[in-house]
Amino acid sequence: MKVEEIRGLSTEELAKQEEAARKELFELRFKLATRQLVNHRQIREVKKTIARLSTILRERELGIR
Repeated sequence: MKVEEIRGLSTEELAKQEEAARKELFELRFKLATRQLVNHRQIREVKKTIARLSTILRERELGIR
């Protein structure tokens, strides 16, 4: 998900997206531990998505942009 797409979402939608991404990260880590994860890069991408979502949420919280 690109930053422009994220900025277009409402605050409630951002919170839902962040929660879903955190759940996905948990599931990916579980698959990694049980050796069922095929693509290890997925973890990195989901972590970046969480960081983007958190950053935009924090900007809105502080009133930036």
